[in-house]
Amino acid sequence: MAEHVPAFRVPGTHIHILTSPDQFYQTMKARIKTAKRRVVMASLYLGTGQLEQELVDCMEEALRRSQENGDAPDLKVSILLDYTRGSRGQTNSRTMLLPLLQRFVSQMRVSLYHTPDLRGLLRLLVPQRFNETIGVQHIKVYLFDDSFIISGANLSDSYFTNRQDRYVLLDNCSEVADFFSDLVEAMGDVSLQLQPDDSVTMLEGMVHPYNGNRQDFSAAARKRIMEVVNTAHVRQQLLNGSEGEEGDTWVFPLVQMKPLGIQVDEQVTQRLLTDAGPDSTVFLTSGYFNLTRAYMRLVLGAGARYRILTASPEVNGFFGAKGIAGAIPAAYTHIASQFYSQVCRLGQQERVQLHEYHRSQWTFHAKGLWYYLQGQDRPCLTLIGSPNFGYRSVHRDLEAQIAIVTENEELQSRLQEEQEILYQRSSEVSGSTFERPDRHVKLWVKLVTPLIKNFF
Repeated sequence: MAEHVPAFRVPGTHIHILTSPDQFYQTMKARIKTAKRRVVMASLYLGTGQLEQELVDCMEEALRRSQENGDAPDLKVSILLDYTRGSRGQTNSRTMLLPLLQRFVSQMRVSLYHTPDLRGLLRLLVPQRFNETIGVQHIKVYLFDDSFIISGANLSDSYFTNRQDRYVLLDNCSEVADFFSDLVEAMGDVSLQLQPDDSVTMLEGMVHPYNGNRQDFSAAARKRIMEVVNTAHVRQQLLNGSEGEEGDTWVFPLVQMKPLGIQVDEQVTQRLLTDAGPDSTVFLTSGYFNLTRAYMRLVLGAGARYRILTASPEVNGFFGAKGIAGAIPAAYTHIASQFYSQVCRLGQQERVQLHEYHRSQWTFHAKGLWYYLQGQDRPCLTLIGSPNFGYRSVHRDLEAQIAIVTENEELQSRLQEEQEILYQRSSEVSGSTFERPDRHVKLWVKLVTPLIKNFF
């Protein structure tokens, strides 16, 4: 990984596993309130309920304190969201943030990324609820001074209450925090800038994402973002070659932005799946089980044992939705059934097992993997962040995750505990699972499943 991306060495004691939506939410509120220098948040969207308003209130409190007391006069708040999702409806992410932008204009930045693939007639014809299927800003990083949380969770009430995700807090890790702050800043530079009157503008000299030339925009955006990655890569190579570097844990940021020509995460993930040796074990989880053909081929042809966890239909985030979205859980059932049939056809049932997460009144959105070396009862590596290992994550959206590689036994134990807690609420899939009446998939759903695989 160090050949491709910056390698940050940190003490394992600075990495903390958060286990619940409420812990994630309360930690964010507390960190925002005490931030002195910067709050940087990247998410798909910000919800519009009371819990989200409390987050905005925490930002207002921190900004007001910085102005009144001179305690943190340099506090800057930078928020990056997706344009399409953040602009949906009359009350939306933009209207939630406008009062802050109007009051703290010199300290506040709100950037709205717009995919260059949604343009022309497509932009005019695709309904608002579905335009985000073309591609979105999907990175979830929440940064407070020199600490940050990386997760798959959005800034929305269900993610704070009853939607199970993963969340890792890196505390007092200034170099990694600087990298993600610079990354979000670069992405903000190529995004639309929200103005106090709710209009949007591009920074001077930047190519417009849907009015400008498609190739020019992607080239300019790729150049700006890769400047951050390459600068950090060179700097960390120099630092890691010097004496005195401490830490028993390595953190590698993995970025995937295929619409912009950046596919570092895909390359590293494929290498990891390829090199997972015989008798090692990979626990892989995704809220939406939709492995790309390349990932599926590597899993089915590998030597490692795989324990794959995904959402059962009733904890899928689209369960009970109206219209075609309501068919998504059944479509994922069909995808899982096809995958399981392949496993059986190849006689790999012992090596590759599929599990489904169950939890009443909850939904499941956790993604990532844990890697156990042969003969080890604790993982030495985990991937955590926004990618789902599916077509959208690889080809359509902007994604980021980190690989944590650690020799710290306490951190390994916490990662093992995190993995075990998630899998304890699951059941292993068998042939009879897909024969149950409640798993019957209608013909029309089977027919639209290829569409759903590519867009949801």
